[in-house]
Amino acid sequence: MSISTINPATGKTLRTFEPFSAAKVGEALDRGAAAYRQHRRTSFADRASHMRKAAVILDAESRELGQLMTLEMGKPIKAGVAEAAKCATACRYYADNAERFLADQPVEMEGGKSWVAFQPIGVVLAIMPWNFPFWQVFRFAAPALMAGNVGVLKHASNVPQCALAIEDIFRRAGFADGVFQTLLIGSDLVEGIIADRRIAAVTLTGSEGAGRSVASVAGKNLKKSVFELGGSDPFVVMPSADLENAVSTAVTARMINNGQSCIAAKRFIIHKKVYDEFLKNFVARVSAVRIGDPMDEKTELGPQATAAIRDQLDQQVKASVAAGAKLVTGGKKLDREGYFYAPTVLTDIPPDAPAAREELFGPVASVFKAKDLADAIRIANGTSFGLGASAWTRDDAERNQFIAEIESGLLSINGMVVSDARLPFGGVKNSGFGRELGEFGIREFVNIKSVRVMENQKEKKSATE
Repeated sequence: MSISTINPATGKTLRTFEPFSAAKVGEALDRGAAAYRQHRRTSFADRASHMRKAAVILDAESRELGQLMTLEMGKPIKAGVAEAAKCATACRYYADNAERFLADQPVEMEGGKSWVAFQPIGVVLAIMPWNFPFWQVFRFAAPALMAGNVGVLKHASNVPQCALAIEDIFRRAGFADGVFQTLLIGSDLVEGIIADRRIAAVTLTGSEGAGRSVASVAGKNLKKSVFELGGSDPFVVMPSADLENAVSTAVTARMINNGQSCIAAKRFIIHKKVYDEFLKNFVARVSAVRIGDPMDEKTELGPQATAAIRDQLDQQVKASVAAGAKLVTGGKKLDREGYFYAPTVLTDIPPDAPAAREELFGPVASVFKAKDLADAIRIANGTSFGLGASAWTRDDAERNQFIAEIESGLLSINGMVVSDARLPFGGVKNSGFGRELGEFGIREFVNIKSVRVMENQKEKKSATE
């Protein structure tokens, strides 16, 4: 399998890497297993010192790292720089809080002392996607390493330089050899790695199909796993909403990262009373999105990451229109160098069209009209996914009903769905299971051990005589 840097803005191959052999992978797993035996015994203070150094490196080199992300997967340069800085915040968050999150928890029981201990479990395999090539990795690696585990990374094959840069950051931050390693491999070796006795657990961020494949292997080998998969996030707007703010945020929420985000708003569910006004303003702003070279600071929308991703998106749009959806704007590949796709809005979408039932991973917005609150919630939940959701209302009763009834792992009221190191991140239904980030995220890959130390009964009897 080819492991290459192909600039999606030009389609030109810039660098190619030789994939690791099975023997080289085995050597890496040996290093990881050896590193774990030492790293698990280090203090939280020692780990935190290295993690804070990683944050310093990320901040100091955010411009260069952002350029690398833009070069490999096409995100606008401003977004790449911001992503590197966001990774630094995650490093500092876990450096500051890991010891508290994993502190022994005493439990009052008769006959002795009892507590719950949180202990590392070993080498964790991370299978990560290309769309946030640094953030996806750091939101796994920062808590995993602070917990005393070690990590091996199988990154997407189109971002090899990002993958190697992350390994280098942890090395320069002072973590011992083998504590974090990048494996330049294709998907053909993944099953064997998961099954390997040196791997304790696996985490994957990716498509629903990839999740099913990896989950079956992890289950067969009884390996703990966490999966963050696709999303078809609803963005619901009610009549009481601040419509100007909702429209402005809706454009950002759909076009963020060139439309290639699991938690990007994808299905816009608008109450019938404000549907026409919302659609008019939304389409005008989507049509005005600035498309161009992602290295240009003024660019708002860059290319799709690969030709295959752009082509699949185009097929989904065409199939939706063929099924009866109305194409309001866009809906085509752009006639220019690179993998660009026009910002697109679809309406009147039949329930069996791809735009209604699949994740469209690009700058395509699907707009639906809701009769009332109950209908809006029905449409929002009418998908196999349940990652993020956004609802816009200034009515307290409506807000509470959205919170109670929308099926998602994340919900934002009057704001865009975003990930934050302080809050658990993950989904329900086909969007995966387990959580990253926050206190819950660091506890996914630890042994939650119940401990009881019984009193010496002879000593107890003597004390009562």
